[in-house]
Amino acid sequence: MRPRHYVIALSIMVALVLQIVPLPSQADTYRPDWVLVVLAYWTMALPHRVNVGVAFISGIALDILLGTPLGVHSLVLCFCVYILAANYQRLRNYSVWQQCVIIGLLSAFYHLLSFWLLHLLNDIFFLYEYMLPVVTSMAIWPWVFWLLRKLRRQLKIV
Repeated sequence: MRPRHYVIALSIMVALVLQIVPLPSQADTYRPDWVLVVLAYWTMALPHRVNVGVAFISGIALDILLGTPLGVHSLVLCFCVYILAANYQRLRNYSVWQQCVIIGLLSAFYHLLSFWLLHLLNDIFFLYEYMLPVVTSMAIWPWVFWLLRKLRRQLKIV
């Protein structure tokens, strides 16, 4: 098989690694949602290949890697990818900067829903630091978008 058949899976694996790579405690609160951003790109670019099932499997892997209760991230990622897949034709027509706002709203939804689920399961309390990755997820979106789009076009992934 050609390497282009593995690009989507490899990019999701790289996002999973970036999600768990150790960072200093000051920088860790700003860690972007790498898995959400990569899944968002592939869902908008190729909704027939990356869908809710891929989000579920990625979420289960993220739950295992982060040690959260099994199913929390998978449920939240499934909701986010479903929203993107239902509106991908509209979202593709937005500029990258408008998509940054959409990614920010999606990331805020991701964090609020995962907090709510973890609050029900573990009785944690809300801190404003939970929402700081929204800003960095918005900031990395243009670079992730351009990198993955260049990769997709060069390898002719359809």
